Amino acid sequence: MTTVSMETGLLVAAVLFLLGFLGVMVRRDVLFMLMSIEVMLNAAGLAFVVAGARWSQPDGQVMFLFILATAAAEASVGLALLIQFSRRFKTLDVDAASKLRG
Repeated sequence: MTTVSMETGLLVAAVLFLLGFLGVMVRRDVLFMLMSIEVMLNAAGLAFVVAGARWSQPDGQVMFLFILATAAAEASVGLALLIQFSRRFKTLDVDAASKLRG
């Protein structure tokens, strides 16, 4: 069984977080933005697990469970909003949300 160094695990988490952040910033599709936020949450969870494994503490795994619960709540609320958004505006483009003000 091979072990992964803490630096490598944190580097992977940072790359995943950056990819998720770029997905939120660049794309205007609501569904893609929700998926990018999920990637960012998983990257944060990976960082907690790597740090917890480095010091042989279960704290990282406990935090990852909290992150998974938060991600599940975000996904359910986000998908409900996505359905209402697509029914009302017949599009998933975030720029159409500016019509909500008027």
